[in-house]
Amino acid sequence: MPRTDRSGTANANATVASRLDEVGLLLEEQRANPFRVNAYRRAAATIRELERPLAAILDEGGLEGLEKLPTIGERLARSIRTLVTTGRLPLLEHLRGDADPEVALMTVPGIGPKLADRLVHELGIGSLEDLEAAAHDGRLEGIDGLGPKRIAGIRDVLRARLGRVRPLPVDTGDEPSVAEILDVDREYREAAARGRLPTIAPRRFNPTGEAWLPILHTRRGDHEFTAMFSNTARAHRLGRTDDWVVIYHDGRGGERQATVVTAGRGALQGRRVVRGREEACAATYGIGAERTR
Repeated sequence: MPRTDRSGTANANATVASRLDEVGLLLEEQRANPFRVNAYRRAAATIRELERPLAAILDEGGLEGLEKLPTIGERLARSIRTLVTTGRLPLLEHLRGDADPEVALMTVPGIGPKLADRLVHELGIGSLEDLEAAAHDGRLEGIDGLGPKRIAGIRDVLRARLGRVRPLPVDTGDEPSVAEILDVDREYREAAARGRLPTIAPRRFNPTGEAWLPILHTRRGDHEFTAMFSNTARAHRLGRTDDWVVIYHDGRGGERQATVVTAGRGALQGRRVVRGREEACAATYGIGAERTR
């Protein structure tokens, strides 16, 4: 086995550490929970002191190998794995205001712009982890053009891309309830309307560089949430940038996304609903599922 170059290890690990430090800095500026801020800073410090490359630890021990490092828990280990294997850290992209869910989905063979747009706006899929979960829980079966073979291919690509040793469970038991997501949506919209939230300058659809996008970091139970108005092309085109709210959370399967909108028709008309979970929303509001069809 070739010897590891110490400077190369230091440089690779330092890149990961700098990204985690940036997350900590942005979370602090955006008034997130101080414990969450410090968790990213402690993880960055741990990684800078490592004598082995993170990639080697991940290859040999998988996610569990990363979790054995001091100050690195399960959720941070997943973020580090994503950064090492893909070069991206979705949370950092959200905090910077430059996330583009359609672009991420289009890196999967067979998913073009139109299909990516449908996945984001009809199913609320905003990350590769979301897409993998949808490929296993049956949500993709309702999309025209996605037959069993294409869905199986998506599963295979994502299993390799996300470093899964075994298939993702359909139900991790760690998904926030619709009631929790709707409550985060309520908190965000009320605070944004009162001007009580920090704002960021999104890099997309913002030629003047104005810091106009309110951002909220909040917690419900074991879940950390980040909420902001949608800054997608479709939201701008339809004039829904002050209505559609994107809510990110981290579960056992990785970072997940939910999009909350005001329903425009049907029994849920005028109510806030989580895209892709309309029946659960109906149950939360005490509306019979048959009335939503």
